[in-house]
Amino acid sequence: MNNNPVAAPPPRSPTPFDVIFKMSAYKVLSEVSPLIQFGNFTSNQALLEAVGNADRIHIVDFDIGFGAQWASFMLELPRNRGARSLKTTAFASPSTHHPVELSLMRDNLTQFANEIGLSFELDVINFDSLEQHCYSLPFFRTSEHEAVVVNFPIWCSSNQPSALPSLLRFIKQLSPKIVVSLDRGCDRSDLPFPQHILHALQSYTHLLDSLDAVNATTDDVSKIERFLLQPRIESTVLGRLRATDKMPNWKTIFSSAGFSPVTFSNFTETQAECMLKRNPARGFHVEKQQALLVLFWQRRELMSASAWRC
Repeated sequence: MNNNPVAAPPPRSPTPFDVIFKMSAYKVLSEVSPLIQFGNFTSNQALLEAVGNADRIHIVDFDIGFGAQWASFMLELPRNRGARSLKTTAFASPSTHHPVELSLMRDNLTQFANEIGLSFELDVINFDSLEQHCYSLPFFRTSEHEAVVVNFPIWCSSNQPSALPSLLRFIKQLSPKIVVSLDRGCDRSDLPFPQHILHALQSYTHLLDSLDAVNATTDDVSKIERFLLQPRIESTVLGRLRATDKMPNWKTIFSSAGFSPVTFSNFTETQAECMLKRNPARGFHVEKQQALLVLFWQRRELMSASAWRC
């Protein structure tokens, strides 16, 4: 394969039916596997420890999904200092998020915040409106009175891997207290194209094998594969078609952008282990690898969590 970027076909826009099937698959994965719980818990705990007793919290999220992570985050906010203000700015692309999905997410989070007496605001910004190459938003501002934190999973740039350095420079301009990131182990733009795709497929195979081990039904596995994993694989392939040259490892790119890894607290590590013990699934365990917390099934890495400061 030559090193010239290929004009990849545009991604298919999701339909309302896709939203329904995707929600069903997400619910199934949450119930049968500790994968989503691990990612949400470790990220939320790092965010909570970073914001401390701040009265106004601003989450900048590049992977809002259905918003389930932030409902859990709201519950963990300490209530002994009165009402809190939580603002979430979500960057979402029309190619991955249908308006119906965003509307449902907004309604659910707003209702939940009202029920627990939390002042809540949600802004959704079209990810595609970020100016390419410089990735800036002249109208996007954060307040000096807010504790800004960022949720930035590695896969949110998988369809445009060459954009990662620019995205990190944009994030750095926000002066966040912390950036939390998740990696599924398959975003390996540091490998040549064929090895990258094979590595990604192998990573998803490990996840599917772990679902077989927890006795997920054939129908459940089919839903997860079709509506969660297949779009991610397509995003990875299209991303490398756009940028076929190898790039440095994503951790190296974070460091080059001026970010330093933050070690997760002992409490976070202990609670992640307790969460797995409460889960009926067997064969899963958490390991600390330098500043990373890594979820394994058997000896196969499923997801790693990291935290960064600039």
